[in-house]
Amino acid sequence: MKDKNIKKLVRESYGRIAKQYSNCCDNKTSCSCSENNNFDEISKSIEYTEKDIKEVPVGSNLGLGCGNPIAYTSLKEGETVLDLGSGAGFDCFLAANKVGVKGKVIGVDMTPEMLEKARENALKGNYENIEFRLGEIENLPVGDNSVDVVISNCVINLSADKQRVFREVYRVLKPGGRIAISDIALLKSLPKRIQESIEAYVGCVGGAVIIDKYKRIVEASGLKDVRITVKGSSECIDPDTKDPLGRAILDGLGEDEFLEGYVVSVYVDGHK
Repeated sequence: MKDKNIKKLVRESYGRIAKQYSNCCDNKTSCSCSENNNFDEISKSIEYTEKDIKEVPVGSNLGLGCGNPIAYTSLKEGETVLDLGSGAGFDCFLAANKVGVKGKVIGVDMTPEMLEKARENALKGNYENIEFRLGEIENLPVGDNSVDVVISNCVINLSADKQRVFREVYRVLKPGGRIAISDIALLKSLPKRIQESIEAYVGCVGGAVIIDKYKRIVEASGLKDVRITVKGSSECIDPDTKDPLGRAILDGLGEDEFLEGYVVSVYVDGHK
């Protein structure tokens, strides 16, 4: 698939998700849509705590992550944090609570429907230290040397130009700035049929790269002391149905193979 087609598919898929859950919240304390889709349990399984889930606006957690990047960096009061692919704002709100009123959080997303939902959630939670911007992670609408920390959660794997993403990350980071990224990577190459699957791509599998290649891409940007920590096998979720993605693409694997033997969740850290 060409890069522009990939972006179109991803944007449309996540736009549908935002629309699907845009009216699910009944009030500020309950969200039947979230309860029915078990988003909280998904988040708890990837290292978010009950406290994390309760301290953000209802409707900001859509269960789309593959880890908790906030848990792997010590955010300080007054810092500026940038979230790549911020979605409905879940990680942005957690970051905003840590950097405080003197800090700032910028969420960048290329899906207008997600931005609308995130901004509604920010108003609902009375957050004044968050700004959500429309943009692509390959062309960040953020100034040079302006960010202390870049976070991201299961988004960079969706980009067809990961090298450009990390060059942009390096550009916007202040000297000494750091990254805390949760993502999907591969232990070995996927069968071609899965690589070419639309469902696999938008669901996080098809765009993932082997761990060693991932590390080389990050280091090529200029970032230092890059570490990639494997957190375990990843049962990728179909973003539309919330079913395990493996069901849609198992016919691309051999009889005795499983998606878990290829795909892992990782944390990526390093600094400028």
